[in-house]
Amino acid sequence: MPAHHFIANARRPVPGERTLSVIDPADGREFDRIARGSAEDVDAAVRAAQAAMGEHFEGPWAMTCARDRGRLLAAWSRAVLDEAGELARLEARDTGKTLGTARNDVAALARYLEYYAGACDKLHGDTLPYDAGTLALTVREPHGVTGHIIPWNYPVQIFGRSVGASLAAGNACVVKPAEDASLSTLYLAEMAARVGFPAGALNVVTGLGAEAGAALSAHPGVRHISFTGSTATGRQVAEAAARHHCPVVLELGGKSPQIVFEDADLDAALPVVVNAIVQNSGQTCSAGSRLLVHESIHDAFVARVAERFRALRAGPPASDADLGPLVNQKQYERVRRMLDAARDEGLAEAARGRILDDAPPDGYYQEPVLFRDVPADSALAREEIFGPVLITQPFRDEAHALALANATDYGLVAGVWTRDGARQLRMARHLRCGQVFVNNYGAGGGVELPFGGVKSSGHGREKGFEALLGFTVLKTVAIRYGQDARN
Repeated sequence: MPAHHFIANARRPVPGERTLSVIDPADGREFDRIARGSAEDVDAAVRAAQAAMGEHFEGPWAMTCARDRGRLLAAWSRAVLDEAGELARLEARDTGKTLGTARNDVAALARYLEYYAGACDKLHGDTLPYDAGTLALTVREPHGVTGHIIPWNYPVQIFGRSVGASLAAGNACVVKPAEDASLSTLYLAEMAARVGFPAGALNVVTGLGAEAGAALSAHPGVRHISFTGSTATGRQVAEAAARHHCPVVLELGGKSPQIVFEDADLDAALPVVVNAIVQNSGQTCSAGSRLLVHESIHDAFVARVAERFRALRAGPPASDADLGPLVNQKQYERVRRMLDAARDEGLAEAARGRILDDAPPDGYYQEPVLFRDVPADSALAREEIFGPVLITQPFRDEAHALALANATDYGLVAGVWTRDGARQLRMARHLRCGQVFVNNYGAGGGVELPFGGVKSSGHGREKGFEALLGFTVLKTVAIRYGQDARN
């Protein structure tokens, strides 16, 4: 179909010169084109969203009650499940992730929409004790128009957790998906129109971050922004939004540790440790990219991890391999540069997976790589790689483990493996991050669990009921009705 945006429940085609290539990461070839959005396109989408809300929140979407918002989200969730196969195939081809991972992502999207459908009419304010003769209460109201900048690593999942929550709270949304992964977002917007969302409630403008994304961040009609992406771009988004006093939720990078103590159930930890870095080819902000192991078991446990790594295979999405290609050439070259620098640094490579023989030669395939005994000051220990690369570091005791775990600019997720209940609580208390998993590692966790970071991993929370609170404004109302009539 012609390259287009989706604004006010209609496709907005663009001329051929205003388009961008869509590249299949599995073979490096163009298979589609998307619209290259401009500031004018973003403005049209924002105006459509404003019309849906109305100047004084009297528009058709603003006047849709919570019960009916919930019914629309529930219908959308069912439609996603009905078309799950097509969505998964589209997502896999666009991003390079395996079909199995894409199917899981689509199931998670349906669950987000289902969860927020049920939460719509549970979002309310409180009555407050105050002076006699005054009724004091709070109400939660939508911001109005919210902007959503979606990354390429989990497009449908992050769409669900961000846009689903915002619509549930009563906002109208303008979405700018990543230029490397826009197709599923356009598909979902058309699906929302089909199930009955009014024109302007959900709008999608595709294009480059430096153009369409920057225009959305700086638009004075946007009253709240949700951004998931790199730390550097997150700072730019926050600075642009601050010029019109727009609040921002930032979910940024991570360098998350998995900490394995000598009393851990190693059989349970082993597959989770490996999956947490291989999942989605390591392109996960909450990937467990650092493995901290007590020195008494370090060598033995790392040997078991290395054995698993040597059996891992990278291949095309339909190959049923353990991981697919990286999303684009830029990301592929970045990972390769970091691996070359690690070898120049003399770091010890403990194991490496392989690429399937029949993988297309021009695809962006990176086999999983395991490095052991990586110094704390190495770039491999400090910087986010965003690829299937795991490092190990031995530690002496709890204090040393905490020092290593907290010694990065990031603070998103941590995993702790120990049977000692007191140690579990101590570690959870002192790890500087937004989520701690004990004897498991959720890589972001369930739909119900608030998610976000500290330090350079961002601020604000997505997922769970907490996300709904961020997508609302709390208003206080005090009604003076006088003293008791009997006095």
